[in-house]
Amino acid sequence: MTRSFRPDPIDASLVDELVELAARAPSAGKTQGWHLVVLEGPETDRFWRHAFPADTRGSFRWPTLFDAPVIALAFADADAYVDRYAERDKAATGLGAGVEAWPTPYWTVDASMAVMTLLLAAEDRGLGALFFAVFNGEAEVRAELGVPDSLQLIGAIALGWPDEIGVSSGRSAPRRRRDPAEIIHRGGW
Repeated sequence: MTRSFRPDPIDASLVDELVELAARAPSAGKTQGWHLVVLEGPETDRFWRHAFPADTRGSFRWPTLFDAPVIALAFADADAYVDRYAERDKAATGLGAGVEAWPTPYWTVDASMAVMTLLLAAEDRGLGALFFAVFNGEAEVRAELGVPDSLQLIGAIALGWPDEIGVSSGRSAPRRRRDPAEIIHRGGW
């Protein structure tokens, strides 16, 4: 994850290419019930001023995070999945009855897979990317951007050209990664 960006713009066609690749992520019933609100250049302030107001940035560890030329907000649409699974070819599943019929919220799963695909594609194109939660100002961001309440905010993605000067890792970076033997449960738990 990149936390330090140069303010250099990203060509809109490159953003479109990343989203086109992300749209190929797995999707239950090929519903593709996810959306991105993309803010570019000065428009990113429409996000930052609510999520991280300027008067709170003074002691922030990564001040050039705010230089990212693109902020994309990923949303999942549960209703799209209910509607899709009410269609004739999926109706027998019973999942078209409502969100409560779903044992796993695939709108969240699918949107998350699309976001991960977008992050990997950005890295492959030489961009820096950071996925992060929106802990503050979500209601204000939604109102500012006209996002329907029915959509689930998955998180925010900062995209841009990495700034190699002053790069520092996050506080969790030194934590040991689990090895496969700690993750894999062959033949059962």
